[in-house]
Amino acid sequence: MDINDYVYKEPHPFGDLSIIAMKGCEEIASKIDYYLKAWRQDNNGVIYSEDSQEKTFLLDAVCPRFGSGEAKGVINETVRGKDIYIISDVFNYGVTFKMYGMEVPMSPDDHYQDLKRIIAAMNGKAKRITVIMPMLYEGRQHKRATRESLDCALALQELTSMGVENIISFDIHDPRVQNAIPLHGFEDFHPHYQMIKAFVRTFPDSKIDRNHMMIISPDEGGMSRCIYYSSVMELDLGMFYKRRDYSVIINGKNPVVSHEFLGDNVEGKDVIVVDDMIASGDSMIDVAKKLKERKARNVYVFSAFGLFTEGFAKFDKAYEEGTISRIFTTNLIYRKPELDNKPWCVEVDMSKYIANIVDTLNYDRSLSELLDPVQKIKKLLKKC
Repeated sequence: MDINDYVYKEPHPFGDLSIIAMKGCEEIASKIDYYLKAWRQDNNGVIYSEDSQEKTFLLDAVCPRFGSGEAKGVINETVRGKDIYIISDVFNYGVTFKMYGMEVPMSPDDHYQDLKRIIAAMNGKAKRITVIMPMLYEGRQHKRATRESLDCALALQELTSMGVENIISFDIHDPRVQNAIPLHGFEDFHPHYQMIKAFVRTFPDSKIDRNHMMIISPDEGGMSRCIYYSSVMELDLGMFYKRRDYSVIINGKNPVVSHEFLGDNVEGKDVIVVDDMIASGDSMIDVAKKLKERKARNVYVFSAFGLFTEGFAKFDKAYEEGTISRIFTTNLIYRKPELDNKPWCVEVDMSKYIANIVDTLNYDRSLSELLDPVQKIKKLLKKC
């Protein structure tokens, strides 16, 4: 056949795309479904070759529970030959179930078990299974300091042994946990572009240069994350290191005695403190106070996961006192409804990004540009 006779054909998906939203993920899954439908419909508004515009990529799957708290996974549609993407937020404590007449919030362990139940319900009939777990289950238990369990590694091995081909997560505490499953797909995405975009939209008049802004790491463990921000935004970098009391353990960890700062002068500058998660928030507020003592102009916080395990009162106070100006956090995990009304919180929507990841994987295309959006960030900052 002559090369001129070649007719370009649209690439075909790896399999029929289907998305399963585990309990508590319905909202973000619905947004992902919206984007995928918009991208994949033809000029007549028809998705693929089906006649109905009401087509959805969401698959009907549930985990009903018995009165004892036990459960089972049920899928009410066929999965044979499908490319399945399961979205699971194991940190959604807003989901409850009844056990012996009591209303019980679901723990990460409960969510993880439900995830396995749905995978088991497929009976190996799906063409490919990808688990999207925005905040990795047991991600903080990634290494062994003494005689203790390695829960994250065990969970990853368990999922892949059940037939999961790819695991997608965000801002993983330590991405080296992927060493537990070296022969399977494991991708660690970051909300760098989305965070910077949200910041620029919220503060369009901010001066993003070395004379007016700095990136700060709240501890030594988050340096690689902050180095990326400082490099693409062309800003100077500072760091705090935590002095801990290793003689005692409180709430499962050694308490922080003080935060010591290493870096250039922050006086009169806006500073962006970047961390993977906000748990109780004590460390973050302490870092912000130290920066304000050094006469920083505004303290902004970028954190992918806002857990706020001890409520919002301390953040309300920090905002009223001017210690923290804004906290940018994503919708990757459950957020209490009242957080929407907090003037110090800006939600960074990640649904379009996840939809892009799903769309790319379903067509078996490269994820390189999605993993490292440096050119998009540079283009965004040039407009500022």
